[in-house]
Amino acid sequence: MWSVSSTSTSPAVARARSCDYAYSLRGQQKQVKQRKRSGRRINILGIWYPKEQFDDALMLGSLKSATFLKLLDWQAAKAQQHYQQTGQLTVIVLDNASVHRSKLAQQQQPHWQQQGLLLFFLPPYSPPMNRIEDEW
Repeated sequence: MWSVSSTSTSPAVARARSCDYAYSLRGQQKQVKQRKRSGRRINILGIWYPKEQFDDALMLGSLKSATFLKLLDWQAAKAQQHYQQTGQLTVIVLDNASVHRSKLAQQQQPHWQQQGLLLFFLPPYSPPMNRIEDEW
């Protein structure tokens, strides 16, 4: 996910109940050491403001709709402030992850649009078009 906006602050990534997160320098591989093999996934979530900032978080376990909605609600609040100050909309580019297309997310889209946050979905199976892929 990447965002086009002229503001930049670190995201308060909502934590799932068993979420670990870590940051690393650009160009360094992110690593999360697990104490035991629990079979849970490690997911990475990123917000990229081109030419300004890249924020990412690693999560142990899958990204759920509720966590994704909290993240976008936070982005929508930032977008609303930005829109009120500059008159510019904020666009977030998303791939087609199921959490991005969930019914809950679809229900929230009109509210986010009223706040000045627009969602743009890339075509399926198009990682080369997803500019954040180059940042990982």
